[in-house]
Amino acid sequence: MDRKVNGSALGGAVRAIPSKSQAHRMLICSALAEGDSNIYCPAVNEDIEATAACLNALGAKLTRADGTYSVQPVGSGDVGTELDCGESGSTLRFLLPVACVLGREVTFVGRGRLPQRPMAELCEALRMGGAEISADNLPIKVSGKLNAGVYKLPANVSSQYISGLLFALPLTGGECVIELDAQPESEPYIDMTIAALKLFGVEVIKEGNSYRIPAGQKYVSPGRVDVEGDWSNAAFWLCAGAIGRKPISLSGMNMNSPQGDRAIMEQLERMGAKMEERNGTITVFPSKLNGIEIDAKNIPDLVPVLAVTAAAAEGETRIYNAGRLRIKESDRIASTAALLKNLGIVVRETEDGLIVSGGVLCGGEVDSFGDHRIAMAAATASCAADGEIIIKDSHVTAKSYPAYFEDYAALGGMAEEWNR
Repeated sequence: MDRKVNGSALGGAVRAIPSKSQAHRMLICSALAEGDSNIYCPAVNEDIEATAACLNALGAKLTRADGTYSVQPVGSGDVGTELDCGESGSTLRFLLPVACVLGREVTFVGRGRLPQRPMAELCEALRMGGAEISADNLPIKVSGKLNAGVYKLPANVSSQYISGLLFALPLTGGECVIELDAQPESEPYIDMTIAALKLFGVEVIKEGNSYRIPAGQKYVSPGRVDVEGDWSNAAFWLCAGAIGRKPISLSGMNMNSPQGDRAIMEQLERMGAKMEERNGTITVFPSKLNGIEIDAKNIPDLVPVLAVTAAAAEGETRIYNAGRLRIKESDRIASTAALLKNLGIVVRETEDGLIVSGGVLCGGEVDSFGDHRIAMAAATASCAADGEIIIKDSHVTAKSYPAYFEDYAALGGMAEEWNR
């Protein structure tokens, strides 16, 4: 579905959707825990649903009603033979080690760019740990069972590899260590996993560039968990408030969240945005912004919307340490550059980022490249553009934010289906 958008009138108040990153983690921990859990997650998306379905296939029993997942742990339900991860890299990389430690004989499948996304280092680590892995890319058939011990990974791979091992290794029963050759990238996401494990009674000790999981641990359900607001998707509204014509208020945020993308507040402040926060509600006002330098090592998901924000700022913005964006749902460095160029902005790709020259955003037609964050970044750009923007394949926002355009319209934006 293509969509024509105009955000010139966007303003008002919206509530944050639940964190996709935290929901994945809470559902996985609850499926591995002793005792039943209730995970309050009032809105879901395709990625969260993929994780829930795969956990059911691993033998847990998850049902959802009135915004809450009721979770009975592994052993409560029937075991399947196929785990369909959809387009969710988190689902695949988190649950591949879990399937191995449970000793399941299953096949992982997926679609979109997921079969092309890298998995080799994680698969090799699992093989060294005792699992049998049929291939380094989807479809992947697994069998055998992981053992306790030392697991080595290069630090410049996805943090999701490390999180996947952190979920699985406590179930070996013995002491385990994940050794990295340097400080990991996207470390806040690993911290989120460690926080989730702690909530479910599992201790992880960080020692330099290694993570040690003491022996003899088990997951224990805390009963009920409320999934907090999603900072990654909140960023689109916060940036829209900064570059648009009216203030936007976003409620339901945890200002002490372990989510790394909480750094959107710091980045906007550095650019000159006027903001205020009160009891978890953030209001961002239309602001005169300036270009800055942005190290995206720990905030790669923010790059598309920060690049759009930079396009509406004065001066030049350099975004670097974002090389891993080339292997996301799209090559997000190239797709973000194409988005801005089609809207009249001078932008240059580097090997690991972008150099954006602030200017006047024009209307035009842009491609989502099948990437939810590119589609939402394009809609954010419309708040400062001097004309309407047509977004090709805008429906891809369902991957992380199915109600995005409903909320966009509720804030006063125009978002209508576009038929050629």
